[in-house]
Amino acid sequence: MSWLGVDVGGTFTDLVLFDRVSGSLRILKTPSTPRNQSDGILTGMGLLGIDMSGLERFVHGTTVATNTALERDGASLAVLTTTGHKDVLIVGRGNRMAMYNIKAPPIRPLLPRSRCFEIDERIMADGTVLRPLDEAQVERVADDLIKAGVEAVAICFLHAYANPDHERRCAAIIARRMPNAVVTTSAEVLSEYREYERFSTTALNAYVAPRMKKYIGDLRTRLLQAGSLAPLSIMTSNGGALPAPLVEALPVLSMLSGPAAGVIAAGHIGAMARYPDLITCDMGGTSTDVCLVRGGEYGMTTEGRVGAFPIKIRQIDINTIGVGGGSIASRSSGGFLTVGPRSAGAFPGPASFGRGGTEPTLSDANVVLGRLRLDRPLGGEIRLDKQAALKSIGELAEAIGITTIEMAEGILRIAAVSLAGAIKEVSVMRGIDPRDFALLPFGGAGSLHAAEVADELGMRTVVVPPLPGNFSALGLLLADSRRDFVKTHLSRTSETGVQDVRQRFKELISAGEKELSEGSAGSQGRQYLASLDMRYSGQSFELSVSCPLDVADMETIEKKFGEVYAARYGATTKAPIEIVSYRIAIWQISEKPVLSPPESSGRSIETAITGQAAVIFGGISHDVPIYQRELLPPATRFPGPALVEEDGSSTVVPPGWDAMLDHVGCLVLNRA
Repeated sequence: MSWLGVDVGGTFTDLVLFDRVSGSLRILKTPSTPRNQSDGILTGMGLLGIDMSGLERFVHGTTVATNTALERDGASLAVLTTTGHKDVLIVGRGNRMAMYNIKAPPIRPLLPRSRCFEIDERIMADGTVLRPLDEAQVERVADDLIKAGVEAVAICFLHAYANPDHERRCAAIIARRMPNAVVTTSAEVLSEYREYERFSTTALNAYVAPRMKKYIGDLRTRLLQAGSLAPLSIMTSNGGALPAPLVEALPVLSMLSGPAAGVIAAGHIGAMARYPDLITCDMGGTSTDVCLVRGGEYGMTTEGRVGAFPIKIRQIDINTIGVGGGSIASRSSGGFLTVGPRSAGAFPGPASFGRGGTEPTLSDANVVLGRLRLDRPLGGEIRLDKQAALKSIGELAEAIGITTIEMAEGILRIAAVSLAGAIKEVSVMRGIDPRDFALLPFGGAGSLHAAEVADELGMRTVVVPPLPGNFSALGLLLADSRRDFVKTHLSRTSETGVQDVRQRFKELISAGEKELSEGSAGSQGRQYLASLDMRYSGQSFELSVSCPLDVADMETIEKKFGEVYAARYGATTKAPIEIVSYRIAIWQISEKPVLSPPESSGRSIETAITGQAAVIFGGISHDVPIYQRELLPPATRFPGPALVEEDGSSTVVPPGWDAMLDHVGCLVLNRA
């Protein structure tokens, strides 16, 4: 009996197979198939030789929803909104994305204004009905949508978070008249105030839903045809895995699917390795995701974006930068060297991949400097071509007027500075010193660059976890089911009773219980986390304040808010305090794979050395030992420079650093 985690990235598809009988973990990295991600998945499953009849759990991290939104190739979309508010999605907040460019064009909205239809109805902020829904008008609009060939409909009425009745009745009419269309209401996607963000999140959900539904349906069919009866779960942005049918209806929940799984795994491994304070650095082929984990807890946010569009669902607070192993190095119009955000992707890929790529990339620079060996195929399939790498890097070096080696090292240095900048956004810019944290790199390229990034930030410790190249796929198997629920109800704490707070939490829990099945395989009970969005009266934005479900009195809530506010802004005021929204997170705890500790008998540093390599650091070539990670003895330190190789990834230990395998199997690098 086995469990499978599959994370699809822009360049590689990562698989982790856990055998429940033997307790063993097997990994595989195979090139992604962007046209149809399921092709790469089925290929990888075949290469692993999985017994389909023995597969019990299948958890999938996918970028289908995100790519659909970014590439703008989703469904033909229409939005139904309250009369007088058809321009909410068109105007947005009116912010300029290019602050210093007075001629910058506005963001192209997700749909043209002609596809926004006004419906005569009006609900007030307190949920009372000012004008009833004109159902006859909805019928007429449905006819127009059918003629226009609309595939998805987002229903976004004013103040539907306070009273969803009009949206539900409208959705029922549209669904009856358009049975093949996807119909989404803002109340079911995000029962929270702020119209633009709620409308945008709902519209995005409807826009990507048909393609996501088709992808998941095709994948389930192909798995069934291959003999697998395992239930399919999809990783969501809040760090939980949900059944595929629920994600088909609410695909917006999966926008940060893969990066969230890596953070979950980091928290789990960090606790085992006694590193509760971490900054994760998930570096793949196209981008890098960073996240701050403090005391084993990761931050959550509702201020995310997909491209230019706000997406207000609860999600792990991850910062993404367009720098990865396939990022292209080029000369800007000003003559400066840049790395990313353009990427060579999976096809044609970096020049050294031998698939027709010619532009220099970060991977090519690593090949030139000897940090990626030619005799170890990437992903088990891609044999590196050093001459192609030298040619691509050399042409850029000649154009700028430096040597090929200087160019390769310059590309790596610019990448390290860019990654350090992304980490500063989640640490220094929030008053947190990254030197108090350990850097936990993963992804195919993370441990190649980790020590240089740590040097740039003054960090002294790098913790390379087990299976770093497939770490996000491992996180899929470690994730519990999780669902977040929110309800806006604005009131001052002085006018709110503690019984009212408890009752609203109970109502949210009741809604959540209907979605999470108690009898799912591996269920080990449930956990609940309650929080309040609070602010001082007159303020425009809120802070999240954790709150016990059985909170005793309002004074406790006000005290907690004061502590959170003072920690963020340095002081409190005596202004009245408001509760804006109520939130509940529900986890259904699942059984998790157990990682075996590294073996120690019969191992030594000498027997772990499998060869030598010429690697360039600071313009000087060093003959460095190559260690096989699986053969390293625990608790034995060795100095850099060195290379540590394993399936799916390589770790560079530069001069001035040393490394040791710890009791969990993490490779811990320390600056001397």
